[in-house]
Amino acid sequence: MTEPLDVAIVGAGFGGLALAHRLAEDGIDNVALFERDDGVGGTWRANSYPGAACDVPSHLYSLSNAPNPEWSRAYASQPEILGYVENCYDRLDVRRKVRVGTDIVAATWSETGAIWQLCDRSGGRYEASVVVTATGMFHSPSVPAIAGLDDFAGSQFHSARWNRNHDITGARVAIVGTGASAIQIVPAIVDRVAHLDLYQRTAPWILPRHDPPYTYEQQQAFAEHPEEAARHRQGLYDMFEQTTAFLAGDKGAEAIAAISQDYLKRKVTDPVLQAKLTPDHPFGCTRTLVSSDYYPAIQRDHVDLVTEGIERITPTGIRTLDGTERPADAIVLCTGFRASDYLAGIQVTGRNGTSIHDRWAGLPRAYHGMAVPGFPNFFMMYGPNTNQGGNSILLVLEAQAQFVATALEAMRTLNSSSIEVSIEAMEHYERQLESDLRGTVWAEGCRSYFHSVSGEIITQLPHTSGWYRDATQQIDQDDFIFGGVTCMTS
Repeated sequence: MTEPLDVAIVGAGFGGLALAHRLAEDGIDNVALFERDDGVGGTWRANSYPGAACDVPSHLYSLSNAPNPEWSRAYASQPEILGYVENCYDRLDVRRKVRVGTDIVAATWSETGAIWQLCDRSGGRYEASVVVTATGMFHSPSVPAIAGLDDFAGSQFHSARWNRNHDITGARVAIVGTGASAIQIVPAIVDRVAHLDLYQRTAPWILPRHDPPYTYEQQQAFAEHPEEAARHRQGLYDMFEQTTAFLAGDKGAEAIAAISQDYLKRKVTDPVLQAKLTPDHPFGCTRTLVSSDYYPAIQRDHVDLVTEGIERITPTGIRTLDGTERPADAIVLCTGFRASDYLAGIQVTGRNGTSIHDRWAGLPRAYHGMAVPGFPNFFMMYGPNTNQGGNSILLVLEAQAQFVATALEAMRTLNSSSIEVSIEAMEHYERQLESDLRGTVWAEGCRSYFHSVSGEIITQLPHTSGWYRDATQQIDQDDFIFGGVTCMTS
């Protein structure tokens, strides 16, 4: 056991980076970021499958205080984004605070001394006055309960755990799922495989991806004239911030859906295939995807789109409900993440021995997605109902870093050792949240990773990033309970 930390951050992706840097601006340096992986980057380190890239423009998918004039193209690929994150951890002097290979599995509040006690998977123990989880939504792969999955004799893995030791060149590959990872993987491997079967349950809405490279002259202009880069970023922000397609009846959604439908009709002329690729749910109901090479790839002669449901995995392939069995050498599960399973793998215990998972009882809710009554000095980044419906998630993460910083500032000002959102404030927030969610397209019979098993919308923010930034710029001290005498060292 070492000296208590002022702040323990669980996760070293963009969220942990933004928070650690923001706290440093307030002079809080006694901070550690615990990262279970062997390096920083979060989801951009874990997801290294072929074709992995971001669907938010590069200059917008950047921290506001760490612009990158050298982005190579409009939409950056995974290696470039990971390189950017790595650079930012050095550039913002946060790397020295990171403890890699440290998987925090439990955090328990001790009323005596107002301290959090943390434990990692190897038995290591730590103490911190404040705990902030920054584990993200896309860190726990969702593996479907398909009969026979463990009986498959070939190579089988999830897209987020891509098996680089298995060469798919010349192989028959089966891809299960047609979400964000699949539409990137298919074009990336289609020229390498002998045959590809793509198993689709739900056709996604897809928009064309305009992804030109930045010229050397543009990069130079961004580097030599930061105001040019700032204007470029602002233009992207304004365009995406206007996207309110998540609101029911939004006219903009109709226009964007029409673009998507026209794009499908232009790229896929075969009526049978076109029908299979036409979404049967409202636009915005599920994650909208961006790709200009997916439709051409699945029309290759050695690619089959399979829409029959899967009955089971056999030792040599996949059998669908119509009795057809298709052979496969490798199966790639592009089945997403347990996005709605917040704090999966971490046992968080607050006042009176209450587990946060028990308190939620299958319906995770938090004040602005960050604080929960009964859990003092505990905050979440990218918590429930903070996933962006239109703009860059980094804008939300920066807003949350600001919120946590103002909470700790209030503790110092009031000479308090604990801060906890009140039950009354939480209930008021929940009532407003439920009302706002009812006005979204996600409430109109949609089912996706946005929802819990029972159908509750638990990942999505029913507002723009600008609304969220304004709402979390400062804490409302009347919504919080302060107690004790401070034990923070900074």
